[in-house]
Amino acid sequence: MKYFVIAASAALVFSAGNASADLAMAQKYNCLSCHRVDTKLVGPAYKDVAKKYKGDAKAREHLLGAVKKGSKGVWGAIPMPPNPQVPEADARKLIDWILSL
Repeated sequence: MKYFVIAASAALVFSAGNASADLAMAQKYNCLSCHRVDTKLVGPAYKDVAKKYKGDAKAREHLLGAVKKGSKGVWGAIPMPPNPQVPEADARKLIDWILSL
């Protein structure tokens, strides 16, 4: 039982670390100027994005295109501007984090 508690505690620490690191990355690239995790701001809440694309095998590539090239009409009249300055590896990490919510 003791080992189970230690393993569970370690898993929580590591998962919280990944979540805060990805939230920090969202801050670094100014994603939080338009998005929040739980509530709609200018763009959709990240949890709503995760819900919309749950089970969609093409979601990761679709969202990568939206981040890098921008998008319009998916979530309403306000377009998402392109973010070509975000390195692809970081964009993929952010997308994976968002889809995990």
